[in-house]
Amino acid sequence: MIVFFAQYTDLSAKFMTIYEYGRQIMLIKPKLSLNGENISTPKKNNIILFAALPVILCILAAGCGNKHNNTKKVFHYNQSEGIASLDPAFAKNQSIMWVTHQLYSTLVEVDENMRIRPLLCKSWEISPDRLMYTFHLRNDIFFHNNAAFPSGKGRKMIAGDVVFSLNRIIDKKTASPGAWIFNNRVDPANAFIALNDSVFQLTLIKPFNPILNILSMQYCSVVPHEAVEKYGNTFRRNPCGTGPFKFTLWEEGQLLLLSKNEHYFEKDSAGKALPYLDGIKVSFLDSKATEFLEFTQGKLDFVNDIDASFKDEVLTKKGELRKEWKDKEVLSKHTFLNTEYLGILADTSNPLLKNNPLRLKQVRQAINYGIDRNKMIMYLRNSLGKPATGGFIPAGLPSFNTQTWGYNYDIVKSAQLLKEAGFGEGKRLPEFKLLTIPVYAELGSFVAKQLEDIGIKVQVEVVQKSLLLEQTAKSNALFFRGSWMADYPDAENYLGVFYGKNPAPPNYTRYKNAAYDKLYEQALTEENDSLRYKMYNDMDKMIVADAVVVPLWYDMVVRLIQPRIRNFVPNSLNLLELRKVEMEGEGRR
Repeated sequence: MIVFFAQYTDLSAKFMTIYEYGRQIMLIKPKLSLNGENISTPKKNNIILFAALPVILCILAAGCGNKHNNTKKVFHYNQSEGIASLDPAFAKNQSIMWVTHQLYSTLVEVDENMRIRPLLCKSWEISPDRLMYTFHLRNDIFFHNNAAFPSGKGRKMIAGDVVFSLNRIIDKKTASPGAWIFNNRVDPANAFIALNDSVFQLTLIKPFNPILNILSMQYCSVVPHEAVEKYGNTFRRNPCGTGPFKFTLWEEGQLLLLSKNEHYFEKDSAGKALPYLDGIKVSFLDSKATEFLEFTQGKLDFVNDIDASFKDEVLTKKGELRKEWKDKEVLSKHTFLNTEYLGILADTSNPLLKNNPLRLKQVRQAINYGIDRNKMIMYLRNSLGKPATGGFIPAGLPSFNTQTWGYNYDIVKSAQLLKEAGFGEGKRLPEFKLLTIPVYAELGSFVAKQLEDIGIKVQVEVVQKSLLLEQTAKSNALFFRGSWMADYPDAENYLGVFYGKNPAPPNYTRYKNAAYDKLYEQALTEENDSLRYKMYNDMDKMIVADAVVVPLWYDMVVRLIQPRIRNFVPNSLNLLELRKVEMEGEGRR
């Protein structure tokens, strides 16, 4: 086995080779530790892999030359919903986005102020007709060491890799859920071109201002063709990128380990190489209560959001830490580009709406006026979030509605609107069914009680998320709870949800308004930000006036963080940013 080990030079490759060799030949599973901390979750009695364990422990302790090094800075977080893939082409949810952001890089990225800045590129130019974007790449970026490359040594990233990666997203054989990002936007004949090794060019069919935001999405991460070709369908668990951390180990459902990329290209303002951390450990405890307990014991470095089961224990109704917790943890709150809402089917040609009062604008507006969002946020969310008394565009975007043309709580207005629609005091109104998922069952009950007070009866039906998505995609849901989290920081991402030519998703309400569609198309080509934001506001007003959604709240990134963690900065996309995170003390022992 030692001879077998000597053929590999990369630390991660060494580890995986020994680990898999042991599992396949001896059919046993070692119980390992990282700097003295248990990194496996044994579910049955295991026999220690005697031959490999000393070497593995040696590797994880950062080399045989330093067997007693227990000062490694390893950031530990839990992913209760699991991780389905490490392939960025499938980064369709937050759990995959978080981990792929550590392993891969994109041409450009969104900074903490929601501005686009270069990452893999040094600069870019836009043609006068705004159809051609030319990117000049950095020449100091290398892929992680991987067995896909000759001698296992990562090669330099070039423009051809960008072409390959973006083409791979739209290739039907890949079946990427992110293929939509370039639909009807890039020139199918020559969408992506490498002019040479350091210059990449993208060509649009027509001007599309958010294209740089699109390129910052994790779907657009750059991958090497060698690794994709070598691993095929198993590339999902054999990642290779240019990010600040590299892959070490993944025991699905139990443990994921990433280690520092010693050859990462970014440096801080003082010229010090990033990242500061030595590694990342991800666990997969599916119980939020257990996750919170692990955090209180110092075994997790942060928890994302605060579960309803213990929010009252930790937070006051004003959203602040209770006195007994203030010295034990840090509460971090930040604007999050996510709008929680209730959707109402608007397609009057659908048989479900025939003779249904929800087809009437006055009834939909009455529902909007009939919900006390301030009370909802305080009692259900412990004041974590902003009541959505504006439109659908959330707080945190420059085009957010700071005026007062949304819906405030006004039961008198609700009653007046119901009377105008012929349903005074709720008489002759049928019972409406509100579809929601288990985690929002309490919200559904709150809404039902609020609307009952104005004469509108609501039956809350709790279904699994997959069924709710199926029902809304097929226009079989008249009234449903939904949320829209930004893919990129531009209001177009929210307004496209109501563009009449869009299917479901994203247009789950099947809203169609000719004036809205015309304005939406004009905004896509408007170069002046102020004029474009004015168009965005005008479209948002139309959505509010037609009341096909009931905006509930604009979300917050809420994190509980260990006091030892420094520079753990949140952002409005709630992306997990660990490049500049530091840990106080001697690290995890």
